[in-house]
Amino acid sequence: MRAVTVSIDVPHAPGRVYDFLDVMAHHERFTDHYLTDWRCSGPERGTGARATVTAALAGAKAEVAIEVVEADPPRRIVERNVSAGGRRVAHGTYTVEPLSAGRSRVTFTYAWVRAPLADRLLAPVVRATMRRANGTAMRRLAAELDRHASVAGA
Repeated sequence: MRAVTVSIDVPHAPGRVYDFLDVMAHHERFTDHYLTDWRCSGPERGTGARATVTAALAGAKAEVAIEVVEADPPRRIVERNVSAGGRRVAHGTYTVEPLSAGRSRVTFTYAWVRAPLADRLLAPVVRATMRRANGTAMRRLAAELDRHASVAGA
């Protein structure tokens, strides 16, 4: 299946954005519209940070194990996602790019490594559902970054 990519520009420097995204528990704040029951384990941040969540999309629920498998500060975080009893494996990659005037572009790409037959048969619907959910997550991430910056006194 082809990957799904969404982006948003935010008025925060790449280092600040990366530092927020690097903490696995922060992801609940902007993804809890479709990822619930967060249980984090392992290190708080960086490679090895893990979470188990319940994904609820298009009327279906699935437990998903998420683990950070690559951390390249302040530019990129790669998560490995496993669900459907191991039949669904994907990578979620956050890329933070500098823009002018201390701004950043945050891009999230969800790429399937392996997908169950039902996902492949319904690929256009699955991809559209993921694009919508992750587009909402990016807008919510921007709002969380603003809140986080105001709490931190930035």
